[in-house]
Amino acid sequence: MGIMRSGLTDEGYDRTYTNRQLFTRIAAYFRPSSARMALLIALVTIMALIGALQPVLVAWGVGVIDSNAANRDQLAALLVAGVFVSGIFNWILNWARRNLTVRLFADVVLAMRINAFRAVVGHDLGFFDRFQSGRIVSRITTDTDEFSRVAVLLTDVFTQLLLVVVLLIYLFTINWQLTLLLLLLAPVVFIVAGSFRHWAREVTRRSQKAVADVNASIQEAVTGITVSKNFRREQGIYDDFLIVNQQSYDIHVHRGFVLALIFPTLQFFSGIGTAILLAAGGYFTYLGVITTGAWFLFMNSVAIFWFPMINLSAFWSQFQGGLSASERIFALIDAEPNVIQVGAEPVPALQGDIRFEHVDFRYGAKDQVVQDFSLHIRPGESVALVGHTGAGKSSIAKLVTRFYEFQGGKILIDDRDIRTFDLRSYRAQLGIVSQAPFLFSGTVEENIRYAVPSMSASDVERIARQIGHGDWIETLPDGLQTDVGERGARLSMGQRQLVVLARMLAQDPAIFILDEATASVDPFTEAQIQAALDLILANRTSVVIAHRLSTVKACDRIIVLDHGRIIEEGSHEALLARGGHYAELYETYFRHQSLEFVNTRR
Repeated sequence: MGIMRSGLTDEGYDRTYTNRQLFTRIAAYFRPSSARMALLIALVTIMALIGALQPVLVAWGVGVIDSNAANRDQLAALLVAGVFVSGIFNWILNWARRNLTVRLFADVVLAMRINAFRAVVGHDLGFFDRFQSGRIVSRITTDTDEFSRVAVLLTDVFTQLLLVVVLLIYLFTINWQLTLLLLLLAPVVFIVAGSFRHWAREVTRRSQKAVADVNASIQEAVTGITVSKNFRREQGIYDDFLIVNQQSYDIHVHRGFVLALIFPTLQFFSGIGTAILLAAGGYFTYLGVITTGAWFLFMNSVAIFWFPMINLSAFWSQFQGGLSASERIFALIDAEPNVIQVGAEPVPALQGDIRFEHVDFRYGAKDQVVQDFSLHIRPGESVALVGHTGAGKSSIAKLVTRFYEFQGGKILIDDRDIRTFDLRSYRAQLGIVSQAPFLFSGTVEENIRYAVPSMSASDVERIARQIGHGDWIETLPDGLQTDVGERGARLSMGQRQLVVLARMLAQDPAIFILDEATASVDPFTEAQIQAALDLILANRTSVVIAHRLSTVKACDRIIVLDHGRIIEEGSHEALLARGGHYAELYETYFRHQSLEFVNTRR
């Protein structure tokens, strides 16, 4: 199972960015909100000044109380009132600052998620074959949240920086010698904090990978719950989840230990710095360089100075979480596509002429599927692709849809290179039905009009009733308003196929690609499905990977494939008469579906 693994999973598109590259990319997200950023900086500046003013007022108050001035009581009362008013004002500014910060960073996360999701939906199908959807979702949701939480520290850092500057200026006014000594000691705290930087970045990156693994395991377990229950493996998937979840727990505890170690370490070194300043101040007092009162005021202000200084020093290590999260988000956005168009030319109404010219295709470095493949499908012709599993049927159909990149040769649509098309315009004229009919949550009516949202309810009903005269609609509990459930789970397989084919009729594509479902249905539903297919196949180019004899016989030409090569082609009767590979396939896969076989079993 995919969730049974050891260690953390890296993705093939992961890359390493320099701090400069990350800051440049992050800054681009803040640029549209430059006015709000300016207002936020102004609020933070005023808050920092007020924050620095409060210890100064307290220090002055101590000086006033220590003096013998006649108006000492009045001055002390004014200073107390000043501290009280500044506190209230600071609370108001902090409320405004936090509201502005929340909205600003919410907008940044919104833009990041939009860009990441746009990049994901723009990838070819090969991207989703290689990478688990649970991990992709984790980058779009969990990592953007992590970036937002850490990025909020930026505003606090600016506040602390201004507070440090103001306090240093004030300390210089008390005693410049002790302040210079403080400036010599302060870098030690930054150096110590810097030693945590790479450690914090690595443990944060590991924790984000662990969360992605947990999300992937949950996603796989939930989507495969039917299979698990069929094989009574509920306890097994629960045990597998416990392993992945325990790994995530251990990594997050380790990360918490690393980040929690930063502040106590910095406080230890700031305590050593305070002890040195205390000894130096006592010595200067003994020499008469500084008065006892000034020494007391200085040490009192130093105690206040270390708090923002430690926050500034610890910020860089803490911010590694945000940088690591942004790195994972940008790696997802920057993942190189496999399908590369050489142009984006508009596509007029297609006639449906499809030509493969010496096409080579492989999924991986060694997985050669199609080699030197040539085939011409004429406009309006329906072609059935048949062959054993692995013959290349689905791959050829997916090359027409441009979901995968071929490595050699050409594919021409109406004598134009498929690589020159605007893909959105081109795919708008394709009708694609996969082997597992997929329905979105909602009603049958909403699923039929999925490709044409503007279609009216009457048009949807008209399209639906073209299939089997609408008899299948009567089998639905609420008709076209029946809720299909998640992925169509509330409908039978046959009903799902009918809804998907009705969706194709509504789209009216120029080229129809069908990977026919292999699941058996009752004869009545199969007749309705075949009637719908006859409507779709009529007068349009169709490429059908056929699993039903009725569908094979309905096509104009049958292409027999073996390991990506055409070994036979022709009509059903002609190929059977030849007694070759198709005749073998008929005996293996199709004969039991024939009327003759059914009659012999009676």
